[in-house]
Amino acid sequence: MTDLMEKIVSLAKRRGFVYPACEIYGGFANSYSYGPYGTELRNNIKQLWWRTFVHHREDIVGLDGPILLHPKLWEASGHTTGFNDALVDCKACQKRFRADHLVEEATGQDLEGKLDEMSTALTKIKCPNCGKIDWTQAREFNMMFKTEMNNVSDEEIAEVYLRPETAGAIFVEYKNVLDSMRVKIPFGIAQIGKAFRNEIVAGNFIFRLREFEQMEIEYFISPDTKWEPLFDEWLTKQEEFVLALGADKKDLRHYEHPDDKRSHYSQKTVDIEYKFPFGFKELFGLAHRGDFDLTAHSKASGEKLEYFDQENNKRYVPHVLEPTFGVERSLLVALVAAYHEEEVKGETRVVMKFPKAIAPIQVAILPLSKKEELSSVARGIFDDLKTSLICEYDETQSIGKRYRRQDEIGTPYCVTVDFDSLEDKAVTVRDRDSMEQERVKIEELDGYLVGRYK
Repeated sequence: MTDLMEKIVSLAKRRGFVYPACEIYGGFANSYSYGPYGTELRNNIKQLWWRTFVHHREDIVGLDGPILLHPKLWEASGHTTGFNDALVDCKACQKRFRADHLVEEATGQDLEGKLDEMSTALTKIKCPNCGKIDWTQAREFNMMFKTEMNNVSDEEIAEVYLRPETAGAIFVEYKNVLDSMRVKIPFGIAQIGKAFRNEIVAGNFIFRLREFEQMEIEYFISPDTKWEPLFDEWLTKQEEFVLALGADKKDLRHYEHPDDKRSHYSQKTVDIEYKFPFGFKELFGLAHRGDFDLTAHSKASGEKLEYFDQENNKRYVPHVLEPTFGVERSLLVALVAAYHEEEVKGETRVVMKFPKAIAPIQVAILPLSKKEELSSVARGIFDDLKTSLICEYDETQSIGKRYRRQDEIGTPYCVTVDFDSLEDKAVTVRDRDSMEQERVKIEELDGYLVGRYK
């Protein structure tokens, strides 16, 4: 782990963004809980996404499908047979690895999908854990989590899966949305929800997890549409969302999947990669899925999943563009992009410069001391502001330490109530980024602060 990542992971735990899960039991591999500020940050990111892609658009509607879906759905989509990674075990230390990743890191060769060639290459590669060369044969491993469901009685048990992606629910509810809403092609269905993948190797903090949350859109278009300009438009929209999280454009790049690496149904797939402290890695993806999904589910279910074009009096199965976003990776980008160290009066100030739209706390109310005459005024201000802004009241430790604490939380504005406030009915408003302070009348404070969040 790089120095920067170590600092971010440390701050995330210390300031209540991200905790290692089940730490009192020694932890649980690559599982995390989101603390009070991490929960606010996650929710703000999801709300920003929903406003951007659902509330601010007339052509996209929302859906919230179940995690447990009919097993036939995953058969039709190809997940039960084709959702695999290459797995290999070190016989010496019993450690498990992604075979294709081991080979690529050691030799630079991309042998994804070529099990025999991977096994041959591994005969010359040392185990990263123990240093020995003693591998099993590379083999395919299905990444879906299985569970069981009691249907009628204890004797009748069906094998089901935790969904590996949110798209499945969108495709099987396509017909219901079409029938119940006044949507016309082109239109999209958006969903935010949990997904589960039994990754062979998870890691890099919250970058790759077995339980994660997706923000996904299936955008339905006519097969006759000139889709390339629309594809480019979606790539731009995805980039704009990354920038809204605080990322710098120079830290973004595109990776287009070559023909032999694309899914069999994809006409084009592009990843937006971000320069994390551990290198450029996939952040968001965009794929042209053709009519594969609706055709496959129509064939498997016997239901027609067509669209009737009244203007041209014809029926067709729509094609789909799929922009996908990960909540955890978005949160990690926000943490990485926000982290700054600055020299202030001979000391290092750590400040999280979150964009205002996603900052966990918008305003902190800080009485200069715990004296009743200051606390009562500060509490009154807190009660007035909390109905329109996300506020925090803090009267513990010196004012300097409280400023530093709010800097590490990423709070854009601190409001300090001092003894002068009792006379001039004004407070000091401190800006997080510039550290400049401005005196503002208490009666004008709500409008002053709310105006900065519009």
